[in-house]
Amino acid sequence: MNARLETTEPGATVLNANQALGQIAVELPGATAVFRRLKLDFCCGGQVSLQQAAADKGLDVNAILAELAALQRSSDVPALTEPGQLIDHILTRYHDVHRAQLPELIRMAHRVEAVHRAHPQVPAGLGDFLEGMQEELLSHMQKEETILFPILKKGGNPFVSQPIKVMRFEHVDHGVALEKLAELTHETTPPVDACNTWRALYAGIAQLNDDLINHIHLENNVLFPQFEAETASSGCGSSGCGCG
Repeated sequence: MNARLETTEPGATVLNANQALGQIAVELPGATAVFRRLKLDFCCGGQVSLQQAAADKGLDVNAILAELAALQRSSDVPALTEPGQLIDHILTRYHDVHRAQLPELIRMAHRVEAVHRAHPQVPAGLGDFLEGMQEELLSHMQKEETILFPILKKGGNPFVSQPIKVMRFEHVDHGVALEKLAELTHETTPPVDACNTWRALYAGIAQLNDDLINHIHLENNVLFPQFEAETASSGCGSSGCGCG
């Protein structure tokens, strides 16, 4: 059997059951969580093919391929401008994905730090730093989901520029965090002798970086300006306007 699953996403990896577990783990961020749940050893046993590993465990390789294919996400930024559609896209493509990304990255970071603590390039403190990022990002997204986005979906109001301003400030903080993340991981470049877990960790962090940059871009440059322009033209919500 030569199970294979192609996707229509441009640039997406063609998943094949003959690929080694380690190769898939490194090339497909998020695959490690699937393999860990199924007890498929992608690190020390990473040279074994998915086909063989599934057979050894009595697992349905096609079901695994389908689950892995669901992790493939386009990095293209959609040409959406209508606020409701854009917000829905942000929620599903970025908020939900960040919530899925970070726990596995944190787990792998702590694992790499513990196992390779004597390695000169070990990313010391990475796990704790990712935990801090997760806390800040979850708080930020909750504020958007419970306060800002519902207002924007209703067309905004004269004072919406204030919560938008807060989100913009927090986006700057996220950018600073990404710079620190790049520093800790040597620009997500693993050492030549890195294990599969270490390589998968850095591949996942690279994806988080790209996702968060695109996420912030859509909000800062496409969504928010639509409502800031309306607020400015109304004469409300800006400093010194005398309202309120």
